[in-house]
Amino acid sequence: MIQPALLLPAALMLDLLIGDPGGRFHPTVLLGKVIQMYTAKWNHGSRKRRRLFGIILALGLPALVFAAGWGILLLAGLIHPVAAGAAAIVMTSFTIACRGLMEAVERVAAPLLQGNLPEARKALSLIVGRDTENLNEADTARGAVETAAENISDGITAPLFWALLGGAPLALAYRAVNTLDSMAGYKNEAYEDFGWASARLDDVVNWIPARLTAGCMIFVSLFFRKMHTARGIRTMRRDRKKHPSPNSGLSEALTSGLFGIRLGGVNRYQGMASVRPVLGEEFRPAEAGDIMPASSLILWSAWAFVFFMSVAASAVAVFILS
Repeated sequence: MIQPALLLPAALMLDLLIGDPGGRFHPTVLLGKVIQMYTAKWNHGSRKRRRLFGIILALGLPALVFAAGWGILLLAGLIHPVAAGAAAIVMTSFTIACRGLMEAVERVAAPLLQGNLPEARKALSLIVGRDTENLNEADTARGAVETAAENISDGITAPLFWALLGGAPLALAYRAVNTLDSMAGYKNEAYEDFGWASARLDDVVNWIPARLTAGCMIFVSLFFRKMHTARGIRTMRRDRKKHPSPNSGLSEALTSGLFGIRLGGVNRYQGMASVRPVLGEEFRPAEAGDIMPASSLILWSAWAFVFFMSVAASAVAVFILS
């Protein structure tokens, strides 16, 4: 098996080089199809029935994905140990989206900086679920920065954390949990019971990675003049519990303070207003110029996480072997 100190940087580098290849056979696409199929089959009937089948799906799908990942590694290992290592790197890279996240928020920044608000709204609509047709410049920029802050952990560092502990199979299992939450973990009448287990499990598996990621973001902010580290820490400690997620609240409140901008507030989904508490209420509205620094925060926080986790894994290995 490839060592974690090599797996993490290799997987991140591969993602940055080739990005997300997409396609119908991409693991996340396949997971989405499976989740849609079982949601249609199981998300009906009594509340007790929906919750039971939701628990079965939340536990069963990641377990099956984990087993499939191990099966692929075993088959690759029969060919050659190098093939197993390559398979581990490729599978882990499929679970992260550093390049994709950076490109997505930068596609909002480019037209917004040029004053092309309609094009910026269109780019934002591809990465958020909220209505974007009538957003002003500040709310469009806010949407991009919030997306960057929320997904540093979910989309990059959390799968790498689980890869550190259990290799590519555990990273794939994490991706199954996270995809389940994004597709079924809604707090509405249709999914409240069926998605309950998925949402709770996602909170659990992201708890440690989210806090490690916040630490890496704080470390990275020390090297950027535009980011105010002390203010970020104060805002995170004060406002993180305002956010409905115990994990995303850390990174979003921290980002609010680092940049001195307001995040949260009113969003609309299919015309219906959804109000979230404002993070950094005393700060200015977000601007187009905040998006590219947020993209830089994504990249360097990811590399800081890989560096510290690889060093920690190497230190543990040396201690065990000594």
